[in-house]
Amino acid sequence: MVTDNTREQVFCLPDLGEGLTDAEIVEWKVAVGDTVTVDQIIVEVETAKAAVEVPVPYAGTVLTLHADAGSPLAVGAPLISVGAPAPSEPPAPETGAPGENPGVAEDPAATRYREEEQGGSGNVLIGYGTGHGPSARRRRRATTPAASVTSNRPTMVGEAPRAISPLVRKLARDHGVDITALPTSGPHGVARRRDVEQAIARSARPAPQGAPSYPAREAVERIPLRGLRRAVADKLSRSRTEIPDATTWVDVDATGLLEAKNTLKAAHPDLGIGLLAILARICVAGLKRFPELNSSVDTAAGEIVRYPHINLGFAAQTERGLVVPVVRDAHRMTTAQIAAELARLTGLARTGPLPPDALTGGTFTLNNYGIFGVDGSTPIINHPEAALLGVGRVFDKPWAVDGSLEVRKVTQLSLTFDHRVCDGGAAGGFLRYIADCVERPTTLLADM
Repeated sequence: MVTDNTREQVFCLPDLGEGLTDAEIVEWKVAVGDTVTVDQIIVEVETAKAAVEVPVPYAGTVLTLHADAGSPLAVGAPLISVGAPAPSEPPAPETGAPGENPGVAEDPAATRYREEEQGGSGNVLIGYGTGHGPSARRRRRATTPAASVTSNRPTMVGEAPRAISPLVRKLARDHGVDITALPTSGPHGVARRRDVEQAIARSARPAPQGAPSYPAREAVERIPLRGLRRAVADKLSRSRTEIPDATTWVDVDATGLLEAKNTLKAAHPDLGIGLLAILARICVAGLKRFPELNSSVDTAAGEIVRYPHINLGFAAQTERGLVVPVVRDAHRMTTAQIAAELARLTGLARTGPLPPDALTGGTFTLNNYGIFGVDGSTPIINHPEAALLGVGRVFDKPWAVDGSLEVRKVTQLSLTFDHRVCDGGAAGGFLRYIADCVERPTTLLADM
């Protein structure tokens, strides 16, 4: 409870940009009773675009965490309540922001934070905060967020028990425990580790003598579609619903492509030019020749929107799932510059959260699914784009070369395209150009 001499400052989930309306709490970095400083990272949330670390614009003691880990929260909803700093800390000046209670002071940094959030500066995103120095470490821990809200009640009728923690789900699955049938001790029907362990202990007790034995029933796991997985599901469903797509493919001799890659690596080992960078450069050249595929369809206006720029997306598999970072203005880059940008974005995707603007605005996507050891695929277009090129694995295969049979490095290229933006002639011409460049990379010199 907040006492009369404690100012409660409520910080709401800020606008994270890109039209996002909600986020899911991934992990709290603080707990009730902790002391926080301005700009300290307090929570990690996951939006439909990326994972974002959120700093707090207030200094003081954490009074309330308004959402549990795993819970969705709307933009503008209360996120955390912070009390006034301890008497030993310098009090904030009595500035009194408009709309606040008279006589209640607010930290100037918090006022600036609110102004930036309302003005859409983007400074509320990861790495910006309110402009203060590095975030301080938390100083003490009183209770965990779960302990402050747990009621230790059993699941109510009509309320489905669920397990947020992957460890709890795995423990239940390994021991054949049905989480949906458990009495739970967590808030809002959440099953905790001890609930599963108690169920395991009960099942381990010997059955009464003479009682029939039955094989354990395997538990059905229900995984909520949230965060990145929900965003991917929504985008793919929309693509399949709205876009009349078609796929065409061709097998190509990639021996020349590998030789070109090895030559560049030997000549410029510091540039890090790999197969993906060369394939990306080939795609850029192909889109310049066939701009129909570098477009989208405005369904409401009944128009094809053809872009003068090429923002090349590429599929990247991460621990959080599949993401598509975007190399912006790839048509202005050399092969070495494209390689550097691919490496930078891949590193960000795998080791830390990507900013939302690095995952939007693509005009064409390159998907190298060959890294998973598969030959071909009919990939789904990354809505609202109009086409996607897929590349299968490169493997040894008998191949006819000038009338003789040789073992060559062969791969399959597949192009999925929106049939509204072009017919098979343009799509086939684009794919054939890409194939020719893969087989004879010097073909690119004509377009340099």
